[in-house]
Amino acid sequence: MTDKLKGRSAVVTGAGRGIRRAVALLLAEEGANVVVNDPGVNVDGTGHDAGPADQVRDEIRAASAEGGTATAGHAVANYDSVATAAGGEQLRLMTAPRRNLLELGIGVDDPEDLGRIAARLERLGVAVEREARALRVTEPVTGIKIVVEMAERIVQPAEPARAMNGPGRTERSNDRSPAATDATPARPRKLGHVVVGSRDALASRRFFVDGVGFSVSDEVPGVGVAFMRCSTDHHNLLVQPAPATFLHHTAWEVGDVDEIGRGASRLLREHPERHVWGLGRHGVGSNFFWYLRDPAGNFVEYYSDLDVIVDEEVWKVRASSGVETLAVWGPPLPTSFLMPEDLLG
Repeated sequence: MTDKLKGRSAVVTGAGRGIRRAVALLLAEEGANVVVNDPGVNVDGTGHDAGPADQVRDEIRAASAEGGTATAGHAVANYDSVATAAGGEQLRLMTAPRRNLLELGIGVDDPEDLGRIAARLERLGVAVEREARALRVTEPVTGIKIVVEMAERIVQPAEPARAMNGPGRTERSNDRSPAATDATPARPRKLGHVVVGSRDALASRRFFVDGVGFSVSDEVPGVGVAFMRCSTDHHNLLVQPAPATFLHHTAWEVGDVDEIGRGASRLLREHPERHVWGLGRHGVGSNFFWYLRDPAGNFVEYYSDLDVIVDEEVWKVRASSGVETLAVWGPPLPTSFLMPEDLLG
């Protein structure tokens, strides 16, 4: 055993059994702090059992306490499902020297889409690697690998809205709100957007808009930020000016503001240090938000009620400024949100 991973953190999904159990144990032996994730479901996806994750966590803790293994990493168990209700591969975790977005996948309908994107990128002087059903390219400023691939569209099933009462409006009577008794763990429906830092945000914006074909929904000219989309969601990508390339946050859609509060509160009961900012409502995109911190230091956003753009002729791009851009209401903005502490050194 060595301590070459000492101080590093790893999340291993499905780590309660089989090969991934062995991976979790090996990472801990090398000094990593391990989140042992396993909801303990049956092969058909039903049920829930904390036992497998707890057992691996206890094995790692026991090994760390044994003589001669003082450098072994620590472990915590996690029982949440990392799948999203919308389906599709949403997120892959990889080892890297520092936290960053390494690759971004974008789906298109047909070969004609691939051809148009390749032509635009080549006009920008960006080298493109073509395949039968995909193209691969590297964003020149950030070094993020972009994979544009033909894929089936993922259609989200519609979810009924909860009945809510308001002044002069009664949608629910003689019954308590289900939101007050719902103890179901928050489950993200999809990965909605990512935010990254770039040393030249304008050049990165040109790559995604003029090259890949993203549309700009809104912008904050004073700081060089554009909210960009490749779907009907208000934004799927934001590139902000930064002294270094880094992943600022990933954003995960949940059902409503109650599910945001339920998910964040559950995490913070055990890990209050994971709180970053929230609850609030953004001015751009209009969505409710709550930001938390993952074990690697990245910010993770629960969100709901994001603006949707289905008619580009009706939607008008707005240039915003001021604090209402970030939040029309919510707690004070922490300075760490604008520039995370681990990037200042």
